[in-house]
Amino acid sequence: MKRLLLNPLTWMLCLLSPGSWAVDAIYTPWYNNLAIKGYDPVAYFAENRAVEGLADHEYEWQGATWRFANAEHRQRFIENPEAYAPQYGGYCAYAVATDKTAGIDPSQFSVVDGKLYLNFNRRIQERWVAERVDFIKAADQNWPEIRDR
Repeated sequence: MKRLLLNPLTWMLCLLSPGSWAVDAIYTPWYNNLAIKGYDPVAYFAENRAVEGLADHEYEWQGATWRFANAEHRQRFIENPEAYAPQYGGYCAYAVATDKTAGIDPSQFSVVDGKLYLNFNRRIQERWVAERVDFIKAADQNWPEIRDR
């Protein structure tokens, strides 16, 4: 019986292919466990802007650490996290719409119909805003399969 030996480059490509890595329920950067890179999810709704959270106001939810600008925002999140957590686990909404995952820039966001959507960068945010109705529809359809990979 012949054995198939793969060269190191082939192994590397297999490891880096999009389907090779499991998707965490909540996006966090590789270097820490902070949801939304430490930004306050409630502030997007209460202040319509990205506000950094503080280590003094943290809460663990769905395997990630969430930070808040103040105790009131933390309490609001604890009472109803689904109302404030970003869609698609906090991954880039545009990427999910195109059947991928990507990190985010917390300053690139939209609140649409009471839901928070985050994007990778300003250029992607501009694309997202231009066709967000279609992108939301596609991302809503793609997310369950992406999440379960």
